[in-house]
Amino acid sequence: MKEEYIEEADHIKILRALIEIPFPVGKKLLCDFLHGKYANASIIKNNLDELLTFGSLDDLRSPLIMEKIDNLILKGLIDQGAATYNHMVKVLTVSIRGRNEIVNPKMIEKDKVKNNYEYDSAEISEEDRSLFDALGDFLKGYNDEQKKAITDSSVNILCIAGAGSGKTTVLTKRIEFLCKYRSVAREKILAITFTRKAKEEMQARLRDLGVLCYVETFNSFCEKILQKHTMKVYGREIRMMNYRDKLLAMMGALDNIGIDMSTAINNYFAVNQRINKTNEQLQYTLMNDCFTVIDYFKTKGKVIEDFSKDAELKNFNASKMIYKICKYLEEFMKVQGLRDYTDQIIDATYFFEQEKELMPKFDHILVDEYQDVNESQIKLLDTLGANNVFCVGDPRQSIFGWRGSDIKYIKKFGEKYLEAKIIILRKNYRSSNHIVGLMNSSIKEMCLPDVVHNFEGDNEMYLKNFGSTGEEFEYVAKRILESDVKRKEIFVLARTNRMLNELSIYFNRLGIGHVMKTDEVKKPVEAREGEVILATIHSIKGLEAEKVFVIGCNEQNFPCKASDHPVLEMIKMDDYDKLDEEKRLFYVAISRAKNKLHLSYSGKKQTSFITGEMEELLSEVE
Repeated sequence: MKEEYIEEADHIKILRALIEIPFPVGKKLLCDFLHGKYANASIIKNNLDELLTFGSLDDLRSPLIMEKIDNLILKGLIDQGAATYNHMVKVLTVSIRGRNEIVNPKMIEKDKVKNNYEYDSAEISEEDRSLFDALGDFLKGYNDEQKKAITDSSVNILCIAGAGSGKTTVLTKRIEFLCKYRSVAREKILAITFTRKAKEEMQARLRDLGVLCYVETFNSFCEKILQKHTMKVYGREIRMMNYRDKLLAMMGALDNIGIDMSTAINNYFAVNQRINKTNEQLQYTLMNDCFTVIDYFKTKGKVIEDFSKDAELKNFNASKMIYKICKYLEEFMKVQGLRDYTDQIIDATYFFEQEKELMPKFDHILVDEYQDVNESQIKLLDTLGANNVFCVGDPRQSIFGWRGSDIKYIKKFGEKYLEAKIIILRKNYRSSNHIVGLMNSSIKEMCLPDVVHNFEGDNEMYLKNFGSTGEEFEYVAKRILESDVKRKEIFVLARTNRMLNELSIYFNRLGIGHVMKTDEVKKPVEAREGEVILATIHSIKGLEAEKVFVIGCNEQNFPCKASDHPVLEMIKMDDYDKLDEEKRLFYVAISRAKNKLHLSYSGKKQTSFITGEMEELLSEVE
């Protein structure tokens, strides 16, 4: 008779089950075992139903159990490798990190995306409509939800702006409204966004509206404060670290531990991670990853610890090396009087806390891309303490958890700001009715109100399967060469830099002009006439094109198995739900298209992100 099973978190139940089953199993058998399915012949044959963990997740549907298993694989708690009896069969084992998790659980299972976004959109009152009428010319061309976001007088407002709903236009128009109709002094308004490009675009729009106010990125705002009060903040000269400083620091770190750059690269990257990359690219990535580790601990307010103790055996040496490099880099920055982007925000916030009389006072702070904020940015906003906060964002497009952003801030806005007003912009002005329908279907489990289309078009959405990546590339190239769409109105999107680099080599052989936008390229890239844009999905967010190809739509890329280096994955394992973020990334990819969308993949299995409902909306034939 089975002992009574003690209630535990779902992910612990999965790990215990995998350890208890006496032989290697694949995902399907593990899922059936957890669900308690006697229909699986292997369960009866091997008496698995007598094990303690059999049926321990019988209250969950099989797709959700499979999703949880995938999540543990993505987080490195379960290893997936070839079976000894058949290299074509993938079997699962609990990793060292997984075993440590059972003994000392650190991974708090976060609320799933589904049913978590119960935003009640503010109603448009008769009083609102009277104001809209009175501001007829000023609000001409805006829909009612946009008008509400522009004019509402609530103290704290969250504007949930769906893809293509005109969020930047609304934010800048609200600033104009505050200045011209609420008589707010321009120096009392601060607009904050994330990138220099977004900042410059917002400044240009406000100039066209005849309005001037402070428009900054989080970092540019903090840097100006730190430069103005350097001696008060630091007591000595401290400057921003540049690329040359980082390179010198990195070479010093390697010299300190007695290895050269070539050895460090070979220790850090697996062979397949080095394919199609130059030494310069690998050197840059290694250096960037080291500073990312440092920034992670700074943001969390923690001292850098020796994380090699939790590493898999195959990653132990790399982890130890990164730890030693990071400790040296941290000391180098202190001795040389250098700060980085993370220091800018942390140091400025600390200065404001200590010297409140020197902190600029704003009546209104407006934040763009609120779904991308991180812990230190939230602390800065809280410290500034404006009377009125207006935030614009879209939880469906929260895709930067891997670099520290946290979706919980947009999700729990109403809990943070009591009596907050939530305004939802639903109308999409970018995409045809067919593409909008596909977008809604892809992200349905988030339970947000559907985006609605503004125009109808032909149904030009396709899903194609190919026997090889080469055939897939050939298809994309042929469709581009035959297309009457302007080249710079064509995007080819991939999940990974590697796939994009391979496609670029193929396009070069065919003479197809193109520019690359990848995760490693920080400067804006503009396509010239006759050039197609090849881009990773992360790098293309916010942009749009007439025709979009999304390649590699298989289960290897969505969710992505070839992700960050294990060292980075290890220190960030508890910070975000990677599987949910991968689903949102797929949503971002398809929502770039205005009228024509081509999804393609090679191999037997398409990504599970393309559901049966979505397949019904897609065509295989052009």
